[in-house]
Amino acid sequence: QVQLVESGGGLVQAGGSLRLSCAASGSIFSINTMGWYRQAPGKQRELVATMTSYRSTNYAGSVKGRFTISRDNAKNTMNLQMNSLKPEDTAVYYCTEYQRGASYWGQGTQVTVSS
Repeated sequence: QVQLVESGGGLVQAGGSLRLSCAASGSIFSINTMGWYRQAPGKQRELVATMTSYRSTNYAGSVKGRFTISRDNAKNTMNLQMNSLKPEDTAVYYCTEYQRGASYWGQGTQVTVSS
């Protein structure tokens, strides 16, 4: 089992920045993919960004150039730096970790961007 805990959400004005963090604990395999998804009210959960343990990244087109994902494999932590935030970025952001055919999710952290 893997436990994921997110932090860093909050309220910010449009154009501002936030940094989300995720701490993973438990039975973590060295080869995995960690990432962020988000879910806005009334919408489906969507991919934001992922990074493999080899540091290969994938970003949603809507955040490319504004968000940056990073991770520290030794500490089992992951961050999402979000710049130039827009009201449409408002959502609950979830940390996720995928390894050995199983996916794990955090409880989510709210990000609200005011116009």
